[in-house]
Amino acid sequence: MEPTRVDIPDHAPHVLVVDDDRRLRDLLARFLTGSGYRVTTAASAAEARAKTENLVFDALVLDVMMPGESGFDYARSIRETSQVPILMLTARADAADRVTGLEIGADDYLSKPFEPRELLLRLGNILKRNAAPAGNGDASGDLPEVIRFGPFSFRFDRGELRRDDDLIRITEREREILTILGARAGDHVAREELAGIGAAANERTVDVQINRLRRKIETDPANPLFLQTVRGIGYRLVIDR
Repeated sequence: MEPTRVDIPDHAPHVLVVDDDRRLRDLLARFLTGSGYRVTTAASAAEARAKTENLVFDALVLDVMMPGESGFDYARSIRETSQVPILMLTARADAADRVTGLEIGADDYLSKPFEPRELLLRLGNILKRNAAPAGNGDASGDLPEVIRFGPFSFRFDRGELRRDDDLIRITEREREILTILGARAGDHVAREELAGIGAAANERTVDVQINRLRRKIETDPANPLFLQTVRGIGYRLVIDR
């Protein structure tokens, strides 16, 4: 059953649904519109790219298997210039595909067939993470404005990672991981606390995200100075005191 339709305010999140299956595309558009989202659809990566030239979207729901440019290739090109949240859809249930999507920078991953309400929950969660990058259950009122480790700094209020004065692009999941680790001021953080939700909620994908983040902040990712493994527990971020 579809949710009751509501009037969509101008400030409602705008979602781009990209899928070559017209039936599914139309179904998702109706469901998300009925749930309070503004929705634009595209049948291919080329059509999506044309629409993003003139419109700004709050999130993308992106199919992997499309004729021409695949969802993986399109997501990879998006991440060269944008950190817009991406929820990937696929008919494949292969764990390797989920890892590939997360390595590219997707925020979550949903296998077809799926329950529309599950998609709604996952989409809502990645949008919340994007809207409040510094928010997490452990953050308290005395959280510092910025932490520093070596030449790097991370601002909690903006979710910004910099090397000296240069801004480093990070995904929403990487921002969330830095926020959790940074808020714990160098203490050990269990993998379970870093796992997040949805497709990222298992140890393997947490490790993938950590490895991606290490490539951005470590001179030698195999021997990290800042983002260290705590054997049998999880990870810690070694910050300057």
